[in-house]
Amino acid sequence: MSPACNRLSWGLALLVFALCTAQEPRPQSLKPKPVRLFTEDELTRYDGQEVLYDPVRCYQHDLKSQAGQPIYMAVKGVVFDVTSGKEFYGKDAPYNALTGKDSTRGVAKMSLDPADLTQDTTGLTQDELKSLDDIFNNVYKAKYPIVGYTSWRILNEDGSPNKNFRPEDQPHFSIKEEF
Repeated sequence: MSPACNRLSWGLALLVFALCTAQEPRPQSLKPKPVRLFTEDELTRYDGQEVLYDPVRCYQHDLKSQAGQPIYMAVKGVVFDVTSGKEFYGKDAPYNALTGKDSTRGVAKMSLDPADLTQDTTGLTQDELKSLDDIFNNVYKAKYPIVGYTSWRILNEDGSPNKNFRPEDQPHFSIKEEF
């Protein structure tokens, strides 16, 4: 083999070796999304309906969720990002009716009836309340990240702070300063 071919062979071998052993850049540490307070209107934007961008309405803050936007739902006033379960909660999926709102009553009753898709737990049976707690703890808290709370959980109807809300007692927080 000529010296030129020899150098070319070594050069190609080094190039192949470099390409095969190159490490991909390390992803930056994934920071959790900040926890926030959702009003009822804000939460409706994350209902998984994926509407097309409408420039005429874009100045209004009532657009439904855009394509690729996360899908949120609330249970017991805790807002979960259920995007990873898009096959269950996305557009035309079986549980899409639960998204974009606090569906506590519907989860407790295992109902998709529009009248049950509310945070109101008045009149639920002991079995329904137990079912709600089981599903809340073993499904939603176990599988989906918490991204916030509904305003009704933290604020009274008049907008004053709910004295019974203690961030350190909430499922997402470990210390009061995180809130």
